[in-house]
Amino acid sequence: MNRKSTTVAYLGMLTALAMILSYVESLIPMSVGIPGVKIGLANLVVMVALYTVGIKWAFALSMVRIILVGFTFGSMSSMMYSFAGGMLSFLVMVIAKKTGFFSVRGVSILGGVFHNVGQIALAICLVENVKLVFYFPVLLVSGTAAGVAIGILATMIIVRVKKVYRNDEDKMDGAK
Repeated sequence: MNRKSTTVAYLGMLTALAMILSYVESLIPMSVGIPGVKIGLANLVVMVALYTVGIKWAFALSMVRIILVGFTFGSMSSMMYSFAGGMLSFLVMVIAKKTGFFSVRGVSILGGVFHNVGQIALAICLVENVKLVFYFPVLLVSGTAAGVAIGILATMIIVRVKKVYRNDEDKMDGAK
């Protein structure tokens, strides 16, 4: 199997996993009195893709996930909020990763926080009420906590995926 078909299969698996994690997250009751507080389990998959297959494929995965999950488990409204948060979050994670200053956990924390920033910004624009910004302190704490948890898990998975991928490449090189 060549590298391109392996990447396509890997991305298909990650997309399915992101959808499953989104569904599982929708089953978890999160009642803190503020809309938008979530764990962000699907971001785990985006983080792994960002560090294992690169920016282009991670972006494609993020877009496909938002669209499929929106149509499957959500609404047009939820898709708009996911898109706003997901795009800002992804942009900030890419910039943070490229600086080399942040660990996977740091990139994940920034992603969690800026996902909430993107959603609040969209809500302020749609509802035309700047007072929604008062939700931000709670969303900052929840985004940071979720970012830490997702970052820890992502680090463990990324290390293992890279190790398996390296071993598979060594085996393929030996078969030539």
